[in-house]
Amino acid sequence: MLTKETVIEHIKSLPDNFSLDELMEKLLFLYKLEIALEQSKNKQTTTHEVVKEEYKKWLQ
Repeated sequence: MLTKETVIEHIKSLPDNFSLDELMEKLLFLYKLEIALEQSKNKQTTTHEVVKEEYKKWLQ
């Protein structure tokens, strides 16, 4: 989960003038990155080999 401090830190890294779209894009990226890191910590990942095999099935 994102913390207020993390969000503030990243907002401060934006230029003085930015669009709402830029802000939302950055916040969404941070949120998705946090989810991915948590999934990785919890071993909720798929190996590259498994993905390649699944991809082959999709192309048939």
